[in-house]
Amino acid sequence: MTLREPQGAALPEVGVFARTFPRDTAAEVADAVAAAGFTLAQFNFSAIATPTLAPDVSAATVASVGQTFRDAGVSLWGLSATYNIINPDQARRTEQTHDAARLIRLSPALEVTAVTLCSGTRNADNMWADHPDNRSPAAWADLRTTLDTLLEAAAEAGVTLGIEPEPTNVIDSAERALRLITELGADARHVGIVLDPANLVTARTLDHQRDIFDEAFDLLGEHIIGLQAKDLTAAGPAPLGRGELDHSLICDRALQLDHPVPIIIQDAADHDAARAGTYLREQLDTAGRTRRDP
Repeated sequence: MTLREPQGAALPEVGVFARTFPRDTAAEVADAVAAAGFTLAQFNFSAIATPTLAPDVSAATVASVGQTFRDAGVSLWGLSATYNIINPDQARRTEQTHDAARLIRLSPALEVTAVTLCSGTRNADNMWADHPDNRSPAAWADLRTTLDTLLEAAAEAGVTLGIEPEPTNVIDSAERALRLITELGADARHVGIVLDPANLVTARTLDHQRDIFDEAFDLLGEHIIGLQAKDLTAAGPAPLGRGELDHSLICDRALQLDHPVPIIIQDAADHDAARAGTYLREQLDTAGRTRRDP
């Protein structure tokens, strides 16, 4: 990975998941995002009480959502299209893949860079729950088959599919994310990695987070298109900045990327989002000043 020259480089933009502010309308969500101090967001139709894959949403509605956020001064970096792409219920998987491909093709109206996915689990009841068959050759083959359909849609739409290493999914590590990128060959130009450092550590490995984060950034750096930010302690999730993750290290590694990527805050409470945004910007600012004046 090529290190980015820090002098004069712009800091990564801090955004937030729009579903942090569930409301009745897109205008209310956009206004809440802006009121919390953000000009960047990742949209999920669940923010307006609609299924994430929005199978019944019209193209006109998608376009209206995009315009509504732009009118509020908020850019949409990404759109969530998360579903279990290796669901052992093949009929359900086929139906949702059709819906996801449709949503991907509609996503240009939002002016997003990326459409984010879940790499899937053999657990049919919970796409965020582990299953021993996730590391089987059959699970990997189903991942690749489903991605073929989604890659076609992404190529038509001119967007990038965001794959996030998740500890309970098929892509559960930086190494398996790199394997996917390598296997995709030319199609990898339509795929990028959304890296959430909190997903890479557990209560038992918090003391080794520097080594874990360095390995992930070193392996995936050139493929990273976005970062996510949340926090945790040995006991479980925590508000951003009030856990045990080393965000100064994460921000420093973000500044070393040879291309700027946004950092999107995940899992913040509605009432705490503004503070979390301020905290993360301060961490980035400190990391930037440290790199300029070591």
